[in-house]
Parts: sequence; C-alpha cells; structure tokens
Amino acid sequence: MSGTLVLVRHGQSEWNLKNLFTGWRDPGLTAQGHDEAKEAGRKLAARGLKFDIAYTSALARAQVTCRHILDAVGQPDLETVRDLALNERDYGDLSGLNKDDARARWGEEQVHVWRRSYDVPPPGGESLRDTGARVWPYYMHVIQPHVLRGETVLVAAHGNSLRALIMALDGLTGEEVVRLELGTGVPIVYRLNADSTVASKEILQG
Repeated sequence: MSGTLVLVRHGQSEWNLKNLFTGWRDPGLTAQGHDEAKEAGRKLAARGLKFDIAYTSALARAQVTCRHILDAVGQPDLETVRDLALNERDYGDLSGLNKDDARARWGEEQVHVWRRSYDVPPPGGESLRDTGARVWPYYMHVIQPHVLRGETVLVAAHGNSLRALIMALDGLTGEEVVRLELGTGVPIVYRLNADSTVASKEILQG
C-alpha cells in the first residue's frame, strides 16, 4: 500500500519580504504569500488530491497557508494538527534582525556559518541539526504512520523544518541539505512505499 505525503513551505511572509531573520517570531503572510498558498492549493486540486489529515506548525504563516490549501481542495473542515515540533528553526538572538544588519554586527563570514552550516547554532538558537532533532521523531511517530496506512497527508510548515524532513526522506548529508532551496508555496509530493522508502517525488513548480 502506497501513501502520499505533501510538503509545502508557507507563502511569503512579511519578514521574508523585509529580509529579516524570522524563526519562531510570528509575522503574517504578504499579499503575495496568500496568493502563493492559494496557488499551491489549486495545483494540488488539479491533481485530484484529497487529504486524510493535515499537519502544520504553531506559527500563523504556516497555519494560514494550510487553510488556503484546504479551502482550494474543498476540505476546509479537515482535521488539522498544529504542533511546535514543525516550527521554523529558532534563530535565537538573530530573530527580528535584518540580515544585512546581522552581517554588520557579527561579520559576513560568521553569519554565513550560522545560516548555512548544518550543526552550528546562532547565539540562543538552533542549528539545522537541532531542528531535525525535534522534526524527525514527530514525523516518525505521528505523521508517518498515516502515510504508511495508505493515507494522503498534508504538511504545511517552514523552510528549515521541511529541509530536515526532506533530509531524512531523500537521504541527504548535512552538506547537501544546507544547499537545498525550497520555494515558498511550492508543493512537493512524495509517494511512499509500505516500508517507508520513497517511491516517487514530484515538485509542482510553475
């Protein structure tokens, strides 16, 4: 029995637009972000996808994205589970700072290490490995069992929480995953085999 897992990074947020480190802060979506989320839903509806359950983070930008998608596929009342295990990576002391200002304060090289290394956290925050340490168990114990029963599951979350999940699904190394770019509002459709391996992966761009 093959199940389907759909991953979607939230639409553009107000802080994405302002080039700010967001992390666990909770800005809303921009007008473009709302449009991206609705378009993600239309793409999934065009594929005839219907969901058995949806998961999202404790942050509004992911929750609103999830709601737009479910509205577009005609399932506005679908059971939706919100959990901070799916939250964005916590950027700690960088949260709320403009990325250029952070470079001016700590230096370009140091900020690059915090942003693009796998296991070096910013001050008071999480590395990508730390993010994975909460995402992976939640996926294994809560989300994956639905997929392995042949269900179709939506996960609307964040760039780094989804990077961590894709790392596990695609078998990426730490060096590979930090180079992975995820577009806002772009659905990624996985079909999983009964043994949890990936049967197919499709990115619904354009």
